[in-house]
Amino acid sequence: MKADYLDVGGTRSFVLTEGEGRPVLCLHTAGQSGVQWRDVQPRLAALGYRVVVPDLPGHGRSEPAAGGPVRDLGVYAQWCEELMDTLGMDRPFVVGCSIGGAITLQLAVRRGDRLAGAVAMAAHGGSASGAGMVRGLERELVDAAAPSRSDRTYLGTLAVVGRRVPAQRAELIARMHRREDPEISTSDLIGWATHDVLDRLDGVACPTHLVVGDDDLWLDPREVRAAADRIPDARYTLLEGIGHYPMEELDGFADVLDGWLTDLAADRDRSVA
Repeated sequence: MKADYLDVGGTRSFVLTEGEGRPVLCLHTAGQSGVQWRDVQPRLAALGYRVVVPDLPGHGRSEPAAGGPVRDLGVYAQWCEELMDTLGMDRPFVVGCSIGGAITLQLAVRRGDRLAGAVAMAAHGGSASGAGMVRGLERELVDAAAPSRSDRTYLGTLAVVGRRVPAQRAELIARMHRREDPEISTSDLIGWATHDVLDRLDGVACPTHLVVGDDDLWLDPREVRAAADRIPDARYTLLEGIGHYPMEELDGFADVLDGWLTDLAADRDRSVA
């Protein structure tokens, strides 16, 4: 495993790279960092992938974004494009969850012809219901309005972990999430609530797979399915008993992901045959 600090988008950014083979970029959730992929990365590398796991600007060990906390997920998508170019990632897969899934869809829209495939988890491409979240999220940026944000992050994470996840594992996920910077995570969620690529999904030019857990209290699986239906030949998976964080909740996730990526590669091969 190789750890680097790279200048990407004007930010000194922390990036982990492991393995050789087809490149895959793994994106974390709101307020979190690449640590969410710690159990997936080594196994995925062993399966023959070059796994790239960054901390987005302002997250984990990366320095803050040049313009401060980001509220537009398109900024992160542009940052990811620069990262992929900096690392020479030729036709990579992109896999992301929550805001990472939304960024994945943005990348599929923006440069799908240059991707091997995209797996967007816990992302619906945009929803009219999201705009109603912004006022409450803006209020959370005022410390006096939310004096126990770290506790609410912990309890809120427990609430959206799926019923299949053992209690000890759910507790670990929630405590790891409690580390996040509330200003960063709230800004991320404003970006989540306002991003919308639905009207552009029919132009996605790479094999795409949308995934959602049926215990994800933050998403309506019907919206995720509807987004998948807009993308030409997209795949859709509903995970029984899994919540908002499949890569942290699902045992053997790297092998499951390998199966999804193999299917997407086959889809691309058929499309160009």
